[in-house]
Parts: sequence; C-alpha cells; structure tokens
Amino acid sequence: MSDFPPVLDAFEQEITACRKCPRLVAWREEVARVKRRAFRDQTYWGKPVPGFGDPYARILILGLAPGAHGSNRTGRMFTGDGSGDFLFPSLFRAGLANQAKAQDQEDGMRLKDISITAICRCAPPANKPTQEEIRNCRPWLEAELALLQNLQGVVLLGKIAFDSWLDLPFCKGINKKNVAFGHNQFFEAGNGLPWLLSSYHPSLQNTQTGKLTAAMFDEIWQRANSLLK
Repeated sequence: MSDFPPVLDAFEQEITACRKCPRLVAWREEVARVKRRAFRDQTYWGKPVPGFGDPYARILILGLAPGAHGSNRTGRMFTGDGSGDFLFPSLFRAGLANQAKAQDQEDGMRLKDISITAICRCAPPANKPTQEEIRNCRPWLEAELALLQNLQGVVLLGKIAFDSWLDLPFCKGINKKNVAFGHNQFFEAGNGLPWLLSSYHPSLQNTQTGKLTAAMFDEIWQRANSLLK
C-alpha cells in the first residue's frame, strides 16, 4: 500500500486494526456499509486511516480526521474529497507532490519531503471527534513521529489540529501564551522540537466561502519549503 520501509508498513497494519473508540468504529463501518449513492459501486475502506507520504519527510501535515466519504472510502489521507482536491494541487504547485489529482491508493501519487496524517484516524460523525477520542488516538501520532526521524517542521491544518499538537506531552514546555492559531502563523518551538506553521483547514466550508484561497494556501507551502534546512 505504501513505499514505507517494513517498520512503517507494520505500524500501518497496527493502526488499521484499532477498535479503541466504539462510537467511531460504529460510524466508520456504517458509512462503509451504507455508502454514498455516487460511490455505491466502490468498496469503502471503513477502517482507521494510516499516514501517507515520504518516509523521509522533513515536513508533517497534521489534519483533523478522515472524511466519511473521502479517506474513509479510499483509505488514504485527504484522498477522494473536497479538502484533498484543494490540498494536492497546492502541494503539486510547490513541488511537493508529483501530481495534482488524488483519487485512490493506486493513482500514482507520490509526495516529496511531506508526510500527511491526522489527530484522529477514524471518520467521526459530523467531522467532530470527542476529546476522549482524540486522546485515544494520540499514541498513534506519537509513535508515528518517532518513526519520522528527519522531521523539521509541522503544518497544522485547522485550530483543532493546532490545539491537539500543543497538548502533546513533549510540548508542555512551550509557553502557550506566545502561540496563537491563525493562517500562516509561524512558531519556532525550540528545544529540538519541530517548528510550527498553522493554516486554515482546506475544508469546503473554508474554500468555498473564500476564507482560504488557493493563493493563501500556496503561501503556506512556499514558506514551509523555505524553512527546510
């Protein structure tokens, strides 16, 4: 399913077997069973969605959770929904992806210097995981970070991802008063921690209303690229 080394492939298999959150397990499987009419002929993934991208990534993209009929259908982060339709063209324009369109796991998409994951690996009802569900998923993120040994920075998509990152145990030393969420806001965490760059989430709610434009999103990836050492 990926170009990851064996240790990361094994980690993916552990994630996809997780059934820790009963509400999310029930929802993701119900969606996969009932399906959306446009996708009735497709087999839904219906499991936790592992991270995706360059195993030697220097930048991590952290989103909220899989979309019910996007990643929960395709089994790959940001693939098959409106958010991905906005994200991948921007990564392509920045030279961080080999193509602009993401449809499924077999579409040939390759990322350069980028890995994509989420704070919650299962599609939540109304796109709103509970705090308990986010906490349940935290060990997967921490384990994933330990495997991404070249990481220099994190792009946080949306305020929930932003807040959840700052709640991680190794961020306890950060003075939260000096860190505020906003689009294209940069923070140098120090103490060997990755730098942080926050962005509005590329949800349809933000992109269709003009809160997040293609030019604004392109600035994020240009800036992230410029920060790499």
